[in-house]
Amino acid sequence: MISDRDLYLMAKKALKNAYAPFSKFTVGAALLSETGEVFTGVNVENSSLGATICAERTAFVKAVSEGSQKFKTIAVVSGEGAVLPCGICRQFMFEFGDDLRIVTGDDADNLKVYGIKDLLPEGFRLTL
Repeated sequence: MISDRDLYLMAKKALKNAYAPFSKFTVGAALLSETGEVFTGVNVENSSLGATICAERTAFVKAVSEGSQKFKTIAVVSGEGAVLPCGICRQFMFEFGDDLRIVTGDDADNLKVYGIKDLLPEGFRLTL
Protein backbone atom coordinates (compact mmCIF):
# COMPACT_ATOMS: atom_id res chain seq x y z
CA MET A 1 0.00 0.00 0.00
CA ILE A 2 1.32 3.43 -0.94
CA SER A 3 1.43 5.89 1.95
CA ASP A 4 0.96 9.65 1.73
CA ARG A 5 4.68 9.97 2.46
CA ASP A 6 5.58 7.61 -0.41
CA LEU A 7 3.33 9.54 -2.77
CA TYR A 8 4.85 12.84 -1.66
CA LEU A 9 8.36 11.48 -2.31
CA MET A 10 7.30 10.34 -5.80
CA ALA A 11 6.02 13.85 -6.53
CA LYS A 12 9.27 15.30 -5.25
CA LYS A 13 11.27 12.95 -7.48
CA ALA A 14 9.21 14.00 -10.52
CA LEU A 15 9.93 17.65 -9.70
CA LYS A 16 13.34 17.43 -11.40
CA ASN A 17 11.59 17.06 -14.78
CA ALA A 18 9.54 20.25 -14.49
CA TYR A 19 9.97 22.79 -17.28
CA ALA A 20 9.60 26.27 -15.80
CA PRO A 21 12.07 28.59 -17.57
CA PHE A 22 9.87 31.66 -17.12
CA SER A 23 8.56 31.52 -13.56
CA LYS A 24 11.27 29.23 -12.13
CA PHE A 25 8.40 27.79 -10.02
CA THR A 26 8.68 24.03 -10.43
CA VAL A 27 5.91 21.65 -9.37
CA GLY A 28 5.71 17.87 -9.24
CA ALA A 29 2.67 15.67 -8.67
CA ALA A 30 1.99 12.00 -8.04
CA LEU A 31 -1.55 10.71 -8.52
CA LEU A 32 -2.72 7.45 -6.92
CA SER A 33 -5.50 5.59 -8.72
CA GLU A 34 -8.03 3.36 -6.99
CA THR A 35 -6.20 0.35 -8.45
CA GLY A 36 -2.90 1.39 -6.85
CA GLU A 37 -1.21 2.76 -9.97
CA VAL A 38 0.74 6.01 -9.63
CA PHE A 39 0.95 8.59 -12.40
CA THR A 40 3.40 11.47 -12.06
CA GLY A 41 3.30 14.89 -13.64
CA VAL A 42 5.19 18.16 -13.72
CA ASN A 43 4.37 21.68 -14.76
CA VAL A 44 5.36 22.56 -18.32
CA GLU A 45 5.50 26.25 -19.15
CA ASN A 46 5.21 27.69 -22.64
CA SER A 47 6.10 30.99 -24.30
CA SER A 48 2.37 31.32 -24.92
CA LEU A 49 1.59 31.41 -21.20
CA GLY A 50 -1.96 30.16 -21.67
CA ALA A 51 -0.53 26.92 -23.09
CA THR A 52 1.22 26.18 -19.80
CA ILE A 53 0.00 23.06 -18.00
CA CYS A 54 0.18 22.41 -14.28
CA ALA A 55 1.69 19.28 -12.75
CA GLU A 56 -1.65 18.10 -11.39
CA ARG A 57 -3.37 18.20 -14.78
CA THR A 58 -0.35 16.54 -16.41
CA ALA A 59 -0.69 13.60 -13.99
CA PHE A 60 -4.44 13.34 -14.56
CA VAL A 61 -4.11 13.49 -18.35
CA LYS A 62 -1.44 10.78 -18.28
CA ALA A 63 -3.67 8.61 -16.09
CA VAL A 64 -6.79 9.06 -18.19
CA SER A 65 -4.85 8.43 -21.40
CA GLU A 66 -3.74 5.11 -19.88
CA GLY A 67 -7.32 4.14 -19.01
CA SER A 68 -7.58 5.18 -15.37
CA GLN A 69 -10.46 7.41 -14.23
CA LYS A 70 -10.87 6.74 -10.50
CA PHE A 71 -8.43 8.28 -8.05
CA LYS A 72 -7.77 8.35 -4.33
CA THR A 73 -4.98 10.83 -3.63
CA ILE A 74 -2.69 13.31 -5.32
CA ALA A 75 0.53 14.60 -3.77
CA VAL A 76 1.79 17.99 -4.90
CA VAL A 77 5.16 19.57 -4.14
CA SER A 78 7.00 22.61 -5.44
CA GLY A 79 10.64 23.58 -5.44
CA GLU A 80 9.58 25.91 -2.62
CA GLY A 81 7.88 23.19 -0.54
CA ALA A 82 4.15 23.02 0.17
CA VAL A 83 1.86 24.14 -2.62
CA LEU A 84 -1.87 23.86 -3.28
CA PRO A 85 -3.48 23.33 -6.70
CA CYS A 86 -4.64 26.38 -8.62
CA GLY A 87 -8.34 26.97 -9.28
CA ILE A 88 -8.31 25.40 -12.74
CA CYS A 89 -6.65 22.26 -11.35
CA ARG A 90 -9.13 22.07 -8.48
CA GLN A 91 -12.08 22.07 -10.89
CA PHE A 92 -10.27 19.67 -13.24
CA MET A 93 -9.66 17.21 -10.38
CA PHE A 94 -13.23 17.57 -9.08
CA GLU A 95 -14.43 16.19 -12.42
CA PHE A 96 -13.10 12.78 -11.36
CA GLY A 97 -14.68 12.69 -7.92
CA ASP A 98 -15.47 14.79 -4.91
CA ASP A 99 -13.60 12.58 -2.43
CA LEU A 100 -10.06 13.10 -3.77
CA ARG A 101 -7.38 13.75 -1.14
CA ILE A 102 -4.61 16.32 -1.73
CA VAL A 103 -1.30 15.86 0.09
CA THR A 104 1.33 18.58 0.31
CA GLY A 105 3.94 19.79 2.76
CA ASP A 106 7.27 21.47 3.24
CA ASP A 107 8.90 18.03 3.46
CA ALA A 108 7.94 14.36 3.72
CA ASP A 109 7.81 14.51 7.53
CA ASN A 110 5.43 17.48 7.71
CA LEU A 111 2.50 16.69 5.45
CA LYS A 112 -0.88 18.36 5.25
CA VAL A 113 -3.91 16.61 3.79
CA TYR A 114 -6.94 18.33 2.29
CA GLY A 115 -10.11 17.06 0.68
CA ILE A 116 -10.99 18.44 -2.75
CA LYS A 117 -14.27 19.70 -1.25
CA ASP A 118 -12.23 21.70 1.29
CA LEU A 119 -10.37 23.44 -1.53
CA LEU A 120 -13.32 23.69 -3.91
CA PRO A 121 -16.54 23.62 -1.88
CA GLU A 122 -18.76 24.54 -4.84
CA GLY A 123 -17.18 22.33 -7.50
CA PHE A 124 -19.50 21.10 -10.25
CA ARG A 125 -19.91 18.48 -12.92
CA LEU A 126 -22.19 18.74 -15.94
CA THR A 127 -24.78 16.01 -16.11
CA LEU A 128 -25.23 14.21 -19.38
